Amino acid sequence: LSKVQQWSDVSSGLPLFESIVVFEKGSLNSTLRAQGDGWFNREFLYRGQTNYPLTVIGYADKELLLRIEYDQHRFAQTTVRHMLGHVRTLLEGMITSVNLPAAALPYVTSAEQQQLLVGWKPPWTGGSVELGQDRSIAALSILPEQERHKLLIEWNDTSVEYPRNECLHQLFETQVKRTPEAMAVVYEGTALTYRQLNCRANQLGHYLETLGVEPETLVGLFMERSLEMVIGIYGILKAGGAYVPLDPEYPPDRVAYMIEDTQVSVLLTQEHLVASLPENGAKVVCLDSDWNTIAKESADNLASRATAENLAYVIYTSGSTGKPKGVMNEHRGICNRLLWMQDQYGLTEEDRILQKTPFSFDVSVWEFFWPLLVGACLIVARPRGHKDSAYLVKLIIDQDITTLHFVPSMLQIFLEEKGVENCLSLKRVICSGEALPYELQKRFFERLNTELHNLYGPTEAAVDVTYWACQRESDYHFVPIGFPVANTQIYILNPQLQPAPIGVSGELHIGGVQVARGYLNRPELTAEKFIHDPFNNKPGARLYKTGDLARYFPDGSIEYLSRIDHQVKIRGFRIELGEIEIVLSEHETVGRGVVIVREDRSGDKRLVAYVVSEPDHDASVTELFKHLRTKLPEYMIPQHFVELDALPLTPSGKVDRHALPAPQEDRQTEETYVAPQNEVEKVVARIWQELLRVKNIGIHDSFFELGGHSLLLVRMLHKLQESFAKELSIVEMFQHPTIETLAKFLTQKQKKARSFATTHDLVKKQKESLKRQKRLATARR
Repeated sequence: LSKVQQWSDVSSGLPLFESIVVFEKGSLNSTLRAQGDGWFNREFLYRGQTNYPLTVIGYADKELLLRIEYDQHRFAQTTVRHMLGHVRTLLEGMITSVNLPAAALPYVTSAEQQQLLVGWKPPWTGGSVELGQDRSIAALSILPEQERHKLLIEWNDTSVEYPRNECLHQLFETQVKRTPEAMAVVYEGTALTYRQLNCRANQLGHYLETLGVEPETLVGLFMERSLEMVIGIYGILKAGGAYVPLDPEYPPDRVAYMIEDTQVSVLLTQEHLVASLPENGAKVVCLDSDWNTIAKESADNLASRATAENLAYVIYTSGSTGKPKGVMNEHRGICNRLLWMQDQYGLTEEDRILQKTPFSFDVSVWEFFWPLLVGACLIVARPRGHKDSAYLVKLIIDQDITTLHFVPSMLQIFLEEKGVENCLSLKRVICSGEALPYELQKRFFERLNTELHNLYGPTEAAVDVTYWACQRESDYHFVPIGFPVANTQIYILNPQLQPAPIGVSGELHIGGVQVARGYLNRPELTAEKFIHDPFNNKPGARLYKTGDLARYFPDGSIEYLSRIDHQVKIRGFRIELGEIEIVLSEHETVGRGVVIVREDRSGDKRLVAYVVSEPDHDASVTELFKHLRTKLPEYMIPQHFVELDALPLTPSGKVDRHALPAPQEDRQTEETYVAPQNEVEKVVARIWQELLRVKNIGIHDSFFELGGHSLLLVRMLHKLQESFAKELSIVEMFQHPTIETLAKFLTQKQKKARSFATTHDLVKKQKESLKRQKRLATARR
């Protein structure tokens, strides 16, 4: 076995296997039967010992007897009984359905099936079907009927009657009629009422119609967070079009590809961003400088030409082919998502929701629309404000924010912020985007007395499809992703699309109204990921294959486990490692590149690139950084580069990602090392070394080229404020990316503070002197 372990892909520190199956052909029954009188054995009573957590022992004679021995610390008795029930169902299916292929044999009980699937008639219940004799053991169904009933019907009975023909902007217009003078949106001291926002969106909608925007027209939105962004989104929808977010922080090449892929004919932006736009053939409209022209249009509601089946937005996500892919979402899906959210959490006109998620990520959709469907107020954060936890704490307190969203990694930074305990207006915090750690949940309830909700869902299914209300006291030592939302089905299936038993992992599939139309201009990928729904008799019903591994628990809640591919989530960003690898390999010095995710000692996830150079070439880390930055957003840039002579391979010839070495804690830059010269530089260098896990950082080294990213920047800001007792902003950190420039900035800030203090003391002394003179003059009188 030790030799087998060496040849396998299993790490040496892990057991080669944790379960064992043993079959014995017993001779005792044959001996007893030979004696006559109907004697035979039904049970062996014996003493034995096993070194494995799970041992299955079978005794084969004229009857098959099965026995399971298990570690009670690893398995519950109910789990083991489920296992035996699955095996029995499988064996009975093999006997009674001899003409069915193995893939069609059931392994869930009828009750489990009823829980998992609503309204589905299994194909094997209609009698004998001649489909050939080829059988795959992996495809055999093992669920007893009771378990099948649970998994396929009871737990997916989510039907709710919502308006089916409404579009997003129509739901907003209905609310405008109810509360026209209520405050709708606030940004940096400027506010618009529901009536004012509706009028401006109408004017833009009419203007866009004159430019040819109609249902299924894609309109680009290249803007920073602002009132114009909100007006732009609503105006596009009112004209019947669908909006395409184009983040100004993305590299120009990436924005250019998205514009070309969508073939947008109209592009909305702001005057100060026009110079940053790549060349394109679209009509460019600035919502600030061109507003006088737009404002000449009618402020009345438009006659809506779009239907619930038309596109509402196209949001791009990372793609494994080296290019991002656009996900097409329709009005009906996102409307269902928002109406469920209101049913579940019940916003009122007194609520104030913070919009801080970049609009290129789908969480922003519910931030933009949910509050304005119910009369609440939308507070829009300043550009880059979502990265600054100190700013967020102040904004929450100043604006009485009641509801906001965090990805878990940013929530962790937020909870460390000074003054977070003063955010007393908060009613609920919603988490999604990556797995919510159990320890972070505990920390949240220690710091805040408010609700915490954990949601799960991909861009391909209108933001979120499951929900879980986190609890201060819980029997779980992990945070589930919960239960399906309204009009949504969640199936956890094996590769043969059979339901996985309760407690057994499988790929999570999503069905129902929220499933997206597919990927823009990618019919092959759409056909691969959006498949026919075998559990739904409705014409055109589809499932989305998420690629996420998950499992059901006996109460119907779901636990997210991992990915089945090389897609990862880092700081809430969805990243296809293959996209980074393809772009990396495009550099002339790179023969082959592999990218993986590693966790450092603090649990921070970091991208690490492993590079094999072309013959007679040396891959320069600085050049690779520059190359990647022209193609990929900041969150997809590896923090470490490791050059190898060759990539380690498994016996099958694949890259052995487990054997890739950990990066060294040395600086990776071609900059000449210059040591810190003064005390301020030395303090900054110590902070950088602690955060970046890099030794010997020079004063000319770039924070980002050494592996820094936005969340580490926030941590650095906190430590600098503690060390120098000065208020600093995240923007100032971005503006000073080296130790030398940052130290100079901090020194100048200290000098200004001392100068201000000196002037303040002088003015104070002068005022006191004048007061004394007045008192003396009064006394003399």
